[in-house]
Amino acid sequence: MEAMERRRAAADRVRTAEHAVEQLREGLAERGVKLPSLRIDPVSCAGDEPTPLVDLGRCNIDTALRLCEVLAEKESGHDG
Repeated sequence: MEAMERRRAAADRVRTAEHAVEQLREGLAERGVKLPSLRIDPVSCAGDEPTPLVDLGRCNIDTALRLCEVLAEKESGHDG
């Protein structure tokens, strides 16, 4: 029974990571930011007890600057 519980827990972690990626994708898109390589790192899901990592990926300078703008807007209290 323990192995089955571990598999369920692992599947739950992967589902949670998938949900987080989707929330990040939607939230960033609302702010005009697109990270094309945003995903779950496949290597982190390997093995008997995966520990999924969210890979924010590589982005170009324009995207990095847009992220900085969004963070500055949020920090200053302006959400738009």
